Parts: sequence; structure tokens; C-alpha cells
Amino acid sequence: MIPTSRLKQILSGFSKKKIAAVGDFIADEYIYGNTSRVSREAPVLILKFDQRDVFPGGCGNACFNLHALGSRAIPFGVIGKDTPGKRLLKLLESNEINTDGMIEDLSRMTTRKARILAGSHHTTKQQVIRIDYETEKDINPGVEKKLIRSLEMIIPNIDALLVSDYGLGTITDGVREFINSAAAKKKIIVTVDSRFSLHKFTNVTALTPNESEASEASGTEIGDDTKSLLESGAKLMEKTDADSLLITRGRKGMSLFKKDGSVFDIPVYGTDEIADVTGAGDTVISTFTLALACNASFEEAMLLADLAGGIVVMKRGTATVSADELIEAVDDTDRRPVIRCLKKK
Repeated sequence: MIPTSRLKQILSGFSKKKIAAVGDFIADEYIYGNTSRVSREAPVLILKFDQRDVFPGGCGNACFNLHALGSRAIPFGVIGKDTPGKRLLKLLESNEINTDGMIEDLSRMTTRKARILAGSHHTTKQQVIRIDYETEKDINPGVEKKLIRSLEMIIPNIDALLVSDYGLGTITDGVREFINSAAAKKKIIVTVDSRFSLHKFTNVTALTPNESEASEASGTEIGDDTKSLLESGAKLMEKTDADSLLITRGRKGMSLFKKDGSVFDIPVYGTDEIADVTGAGDTVISTFTLALACNASFEEAMLLADLAGGIVVMKRGTATVSADELIEAVDDTDRRPVIRCLKKK
């Protein structure tokens, strides 16, 4: 078992780190309503509006998690010059996150995911539908050039670069090429969470897909058996030449593949009574990145990311984990998961 003192030593370094986060910024909107009666127009319930909440999603949620964990988050992305974009900037700035790296593009709309939640006054409201307002078109060449230039200027002054690619046009071929080039120099930690283009990132410090993303990128479906997991992970490591691969597996925990051929897994932390998985991947990559920036081993970083992921899925909506919550989980030695070696190097 990794000593508690060692984990706390890693956590104590979080506040000293500067992490740049580049990717797709999303306005996560939650609209709550109380069910009143059935409509006369169609066999559907009428909801009486109660309240609306907006949170940063996608790369914005990664920034919020980095900030909540005590580090300095530096966002780089593209938003529209519209109300959702202004809300995102305001949310970031209200948490003292510098938004100089955010580019407003008149030709694009800010991605917004509106979730409608319904229920009675005295019950937990459940999501009934989600409406996505988005464009998957690549950012235009001028904006791309400006974004790459901003990243070039910041890289010498940061401890790590976190990439949050939801396939919404920010991480173009040109931006990805720049990221791969920076990663190949091995002068900076580069971590990547990519929904559709995982296999196109090379030489990075870590890839952090979920099980379905890893299956799709490797071409091997991960089942409940260890064999398919090992085969999928090995293929992805070979394709990308990454230093590590952290696959999040929901209730099955996480699996870690290292460049030396060794493979580890860890059970999920906490209860399996999950409240909401929205944004859990952002929490995992944020914690994993910060730990690596504090000289944690891949195994130590996986444990801390597992603890953070277990905490955040117990919260409803797009949420974050604080440094204090993570310290409390580290102290919970009776419930702390134990890392198991699946394959030796």
C-alpha cells in the first residue's frame, strides 16, 4: 500500500503548480421544473419552471477541477460571442481563473448542453431530456493559428498541458500536431482525454479514455474478462507510443498501462451507488495530471485519480472535488482501494 504520508506529500504540491488546459469548452445548463399536470396539446407532462443553473463543462470543468484542487488553471479555448460564452467567461473569472487564453469567435456558437430535470416539490428531480446546441466544424485557420501561438508562448511557463477533446472543433489537426510535437520533446507533461481521436495523439505522457473510448480507438472491445482489457490496452499503447494509458471503467475502477509493459488495476473508491457521472472524466484527468506534475509515479497518480473520481460521482450535476475532500479520502485508509498488478513488465 502506498503510504498516506507519501500521498499527502504529493497533494501538498498541488497549490504550487500551473496547468494549462486546452480543448472544447461547454456550457452545462440544468433547467429544473416541477411536474404539474398533463398537457392538453400532447400526452406529455407540463413542467413549471423552478430554476436554472449553468456550470463550465468539458475543458471548462477540467479547469474548475484543477482550481478546486488548489492549482492555477490556465484555460485555452474558443467560444462564441454569445450569452452562453459570456456566462462561461464570467464563471471562470469569478473563480479567479485568467481567461486571456480564451478566444471569442463571431462565426461560432458556444456549445451548450441543456438538461431538463423534472420531479415533484419533495423528490429528487430526474433528467428527462438533454438538448445539445453545438457545432462540430473545425475552428477557422485564423483562430487556429492564434490558439497555437498562445500555447507556444505559455508552454515554457507551465508544469503540464491538459487536453480535453470532445470532438467539437477546437482540437484541429494543426492543434493536435502542435500538441504531439510538444509531447515528443518530453520537456512537459501532456495528458489527453479525447472522445473520438484518441489514437491520433502520440508520445504524450498519458491518455485517459473511458472503456468505450479505449475499445473504439484500439479496435478491440473490452469485456468483463482481463484478456480483452490487456489486448485493447496493448494495441492502444503501440498505436500512440504514450508513456501511460489510464482506462476508467466505471464500477470496475481503473486500469493503468505503462510503457514498460506492466499493467495495474484498482477498484472503484466508495460506494457503487453512483449519483451522476457527468464530468467524472474531467475530474480524473485533472487529478492525474496534477499528481504527475508533483512527481507522483503513475501508480500514485492513479490512486489519487481513483479517489477523486469516486468522490465526484456521488455529486449531482457537473461537479468538482476539493483538495480537502481528497485529503479526507487519503486518510480513509480502511476504505482506500488497493492497487493490483495484472501484468508484470
